[in-house]
Amino acid sequence: MKYTNDLSIPVELVDLCDRKSTALLVYDMQVGIRSQIGGGNRIVERCAVALSAARRAGMRVVFTRHRSCPKAWMGATQYRSAMNWQKKDDPSTVKPSFLHDATSTAIVPELTPTADDLVLDKVGMSAFEGTPLAFALKDCGITGVAICGIATEIGIEPTTRHASDLGFIPIVLSDACGSGHAEAGQRSMDTLRFVGEAMITDVDTFTALLLAHCGLSSVPAHSGY
Repeated sequence: MKYTNDLSIPVELVDLCDRKSTALLVYDMQVGIRSQIGGGNRIVERCAVALSAARRAGMRVVFTRHRSCPKAWMGATQYRSAMNWQKKDDPSTVKPSFLHDATSTAIVPELTPTADDLVLDKVGMSAFEGTPLAFALKDCGITGVAICGIATEIGIEPTTRHASDLGFIPIVLSDACGSGHAEAGQRSMDTLRFVGEAMITDVDTFTALLLAHCGLSSVPAHSGY
């Protein structure tokens, strides 16, 4: 931690690995998205380890879910995105993939939220756009946001960059962030490292520091299942 002008400035990961100043954000770990991600089961396992440690430490946890609007509420931007993702030339042929009660919209069962977790739906890529996430974090006095989930190149990079713009310190758990396109995912991670606003680490390092701060032992690698 560095200090100046009556400010405490976190500069090392250990400065933020505690349950009071940081929250865990599990980004779009949904049934219909995991199935599109190569190595999706591995990302679920890594997210489960981070989630287990966060819960043991009493850290606040927030889940996001990507949602589709019914066709009557799909505008030009949503049609363009759906046409691109579904590889359709005719907008009338696209189908909303993540409606309210669709199986694809649900969080994967291995990471099922509890009553203490915050679950936010969104239609954009940044977890902060159109959601009360920033308000909730600030209202709880949270500075750091540890991020895991899918997909790096689609939503985690814009969420990370947006977090910095809003005055939060993002912590990217790189081995718990999956990508739909490996090269694009790597470019996003390289960009985050280059910009330097985010702390980039792995799940085991993050959880070890978090649990040590609470006086708890490390979580076994298989924990969460």
